Amino acid sequence: MDDLLTSVAAVIARTTDPERALGPTLRLLAEVGGVARAGLCIWDRRADRIDLIAAHGLTPAETRRMSWAPGHGVIGRAVQLGEPQVGSDLLAVPVAADGEILGAIAGVKPADPEASIERLRVVAGLLVPVALRFGRVQSAENAETEAEQPPEIIGRAKPMRALYQAISQVASGATTVLVLGESGTGKELVASAIHRGSDRARRPLVTVNVAALPETLVESELFGHEAGAFTGAQGRRKGRFELANGGTLFLDEIGDLAPASQVKLLRVLQEGEIHRVGSNKPIPVDVRIIAATSRDLDAMVEAGTFRVDLYYRLNVFPIRLPALRERRSDILLLADHFVERFNRAHGRQVKRISSTAIDMLLAYHWPGNVRELENCIERAVLVAPKGVIFGHHLPPTLQTGEASGTASEGSLKQRLQALEREIVLDTLKERGGNMAAAARTLGISERVMGLRVSKYGIDWRRYRRATPQEPT
Repeated sequence: MDDLLTSVAAVIARTTDPERALGPTLRLLAEVGGVARAGLCIWDRRADRIDLIAAHGLTPAETRRMSWAPGHGVIGRAVQLGEPQVGSDLLAVPVAADGEILGAIAGVKPADPEASIERLRVVAGLLVPVALRFGRVQSAENAETEAEQPPEIIGRAKPMRALYQAISQVASGATTVLVLGESGTGKELVASAIHRGSDRARRPLVTVNVAALPETLVESELFGHEAGAFTGAQGRRKGRFELANGGTLFLDEIGDLAPASQVKLLRVLQEGEIHRVGSNKPIPVDVRIIAATSRDLDAMVEAGTFRVDLYYRLNVFPIRLPALRERRSDILLLADHFVERFNRAHGRQVKRISSTAIDMLLAYHWPGNVRELENCIERAVLVAPKGVIFGHHLPPTLQTGEASGTASEGSLKQRLQALEREIVLDTLKERGGNMAAAARTLGISERVMGLRVSKYGIDWRRYRRATPQEPT
């Protein structure tokens, strides 16, 4: 221990920048202290998560992927409780300054965990300046991200951070915005965020889905009509442009606008005035346009089905929304959000999603994007009987090999075995890896339980110290 502490102290003393001492210190913990893959974790209180900042023996990509919720897992419990924690594979010691928990030092559990805990305690004290520095940098970054992230949009993946930046850049002012993205990615939420962040936020945001309007009614819906303008027009009616005057008009699925209507829309954008159907009187309008489409407008322009001059009028500030398959790290974040929402909406008490169901959600390619995930979770919340969403509660599209790549052959025997394995595994998690308790819960003998665990290759020790709500 003296050799380790002497070496760490020497490393820290040699530099005036605490961060430069972090890498060598973690290497010494592994090589001299016997704590393999030692790493420093910082508690991000704004995001309510614990991030691995640096680790010896892991690549930068592996390091960036690792984070924990406070109270979950060995590292999460060390941070939340402020006490060293030892698991089946890991041990972690909190890093604190003036009674405030900053994070934890963690690593693979060595043969003598008690001695290693003492080493980590001392090293944790030496690394307090490093933890403070990383904590300040992270807080500043997250404060900026949080300020830019619209409350109605959920996501922390890198493409979403780029989206938030684009929204913050264009929100103020009256710049025309073209939102591009597949169906179900949340284009209307982006329009709402832009409007809410603009100088027009106190004025109306009017939405019209162009694809839902019959071609014969598009002009009337957009520009309004006078009484008697056509059969059924019994009185004067304001169109969406007038209703949005001073505010924002969101034209969804603009790629479905018929060629004749494209000409009339272009004229309004150029002249800033409309004519109601059945009237020659111009009406000035001050409207910010946000258009959206799931279609390829560039290809439509080349094919001559979308006017090039209208395209350039709309494409002043394009924003592309990522598909859900491009932001897979957000899938569970969104799923948890939808579980909470539909619990409230339907009076349910679903508390978690099983490991098998999580694997299926992450493996699926989500052609319907966030909207499909939302519908999937609503269905699962409604059919889950005991507060847990299992794989068989998810739609069939997620359970077939063709759709998700997660299922094997579709025979009855194989499906029953998959269901049995999921139940055994989830019960072991609930009972903290206690084989006897799991057997009693399932109403089987310990011998049968052991046979099932062996048959399905389940490592029950993995859940030995887990709590019912702890992800593994």
